[in-house]
Amino acid sequence: ELLEKVDLTEDNASRLDEFSKEWQDANGKWNAMWGVKIEQTEDGRHYVAGLGLSMEDTPDGKASQFLVAADRIAFINPQNGNQIPGFVMQGDQIFMNEAFLKYLSAPTITSGGNPPAFSLTPDGRLAAKNADISGHINATSGALNNVVIAEDCTIHGTLRAERILGDIVKAVGKEFPYFREPSTGAKRYASGTLTVQIDDDQSFDRQIIIPPINFQGSYYGRNDTNDTWDECTLEVRRNGALIYSGTSSSIPESYGATLDMPAGGGIVTLTFSVSTRGNSTGWPNSRISDLILMVVKKSTAGIRIS
Repeated sequence: ELLEKVDLTEDNASRLDEFSKEWQDANGKWNAMWGVKIEQTEDGRHYVAGLGLSMEDTPDGKASQFLVAADRIAFINPQNGNQIPGFVMQGDQIFMNEAFLKYLSAPTITSGGNPPAFSLTPDGRLAAKNADISGHINATSGALNNVVIAEDCTIHGTLRAERILGDIVKAVGKEFPYFREPSTGAKRYASGTLTVQIDDDQSFDRQIIIPPINFQGSYYGRNDTNDTWDECTLEVRRNGALIYSGTSSSIPESYGATLDMPAGGGIVTLTFSVSTRGNSTGWPNSRISDLILMVVKKSTAGIRIS
């Protein structure tokens, strides 16, 4: 009835109808309707606008309808003096200035702008130009470019990186103490102790690598059988326990080692003590290379020895 076309005999003619109807069908079900509509013809085309109310009996009970037929539907709040509609339906689209929804079910969500800055597709694909996310994120795959991890990060799987900047391998180095000539400052003989403390601050096993430390005393040849030499001695202790002791005179000696450092084993303290004993007159002579020490994660992945 609301959309039923009525022939208007003249072009550019219009008609206003109000209709109401109540009836009972063959099954004893009651139906009622009321409506008002405006019709007009122009240049041979028919136009209609109207609204209607209906009530009918259905297998599921009473069903009511409120129908509006119009090219454009708008709601305006006259109390605020604003003539801009808060809600407009035009064509197959709805426009709202603001909307408060408790639950929203939409196959696709797209923001304004060209191109859109935000979109959500039915298959769950989310695209956003910028995002500020707080709380928990759970992802199984993806790619990140130019990101900063501001706090701690735990990786339970395998980390692969083409380039790493940081302290994945920690290394230190220092010159051993020397006695120097008071007048010139020149090194005469090695004498003193270096102490290295390694904190047990990682959850994985590590190794302490000590590259070779070369040390040597001095030999003095004489015309008689009373040859003399200066002896240089190096002692290394781990947490107070002696793990190396060597002495050199004319032949160079060397000490290097790889020490295991299990996680949870506590702080490791290494002391390197060098001393020189002279067997000739005057100041003795000896030399020792710098101490270099590295701490790395213990792993044999990708390495084979046969």
